[in-house]
Amino acid sequence: MSGPLEDLPYGLPEELLIDSAVARRIIGEFIRGHLRQTGFERVVLGLSGGIDSALVAYLVAEAIGARQLLCLLLPYRTSSPASRADAEEVIVRLGCESRLVDISAIVDGYFEGPLAGEDVPSLRLGNFAARARMAVLYDHSVTWRGLVVGTGNKTEALLGYTTVFGDNASALNPIGDLYKSQVRQLSAEMGVPRQILHKAPTADLWPGQTDEAEVGFDYAAVDRLLYWMVDRRRTDEQLVAMGFAAEDIRRVQQLIARSEFKRQTPPVAKLTTRTPGVDYLYPRRRPDPTPEP
Repeated sequence: MSGPLEDLPYGLPEELLIDSAVARRIIGEFIRGHLRQTGFERVVLGLSGGIDSALVAYLVAEAIGARQLLCLLLPYRTSSPASRADAEEVIVRLGCESRLVDISAIVDGYFEGPLAGEDVPSLRLGNFAARARMAVLYDHSVTWRGLVVGTGNKTEALLGYTTVFGDNASALNPIGDLYKSQVRQLSAEMGVPRQILHKAPTADLWPGQTDEAEVGFDYAAVDRLLYWMVDRRRTDEQLVAMGFAAEDIRRVQQLIARSEFKRQTPPVAKLTTRTPGVDYLYPRRRPDPTPEP
């Protein structure tokens, strides 16, 4: 490795390295094309201070200009001050619009109101906070007149490490086909702040929470397994021969299978000859109907 990649916290497996120039061009065209198709010119982004949202902010700014981007900082009362500082540095570097909306009153109003006295696990509170953040993003999409852009990566999507109607809700997702390791590579090459590249990935759902501890896998290792399992369609026997542990293979397969519902639209009970989402299907680039004279 040379150049910006030397600053990564760990090396990337050769098979996961991407052509960053091509990736940036494709993602830029994707963002501009989706905005043209939907008639919007602006984008709203939840900026957490983590690497995924930071990279998306850089990609959007490169594609349509920083003035068209609104970054929302959406901390909860237990959120890390360091994460907020990292998000603020991204905003300063890009020169985009930003707003701070503390979601503590929203979350606490629910758990300390109708559910007062109930023992609420951290995961439940974290999921509610994720959905509260998305509600705020979509509200601001009205006043900003922009589309909500997603920040979920391919690793999280495949393993199901997302909150339904929370962080997995968006109008478009520029990095949804990039593994976490590839997100780090592209972030380094686009100049995302060094401290963001090096800190442990976290959804900042509760104090001390980290993604890798919660998922139970090191991102670099699981990305490589997912690549050979999903992208290259290797069999279990071939994966074991490549050095992957059989136990890890089974666990990743279970995570993928059990989280399939998060990657699909809700199933519809078919009652008519043409059912939306079943056999009434059109590409997203469906032309507008001919206007009436």
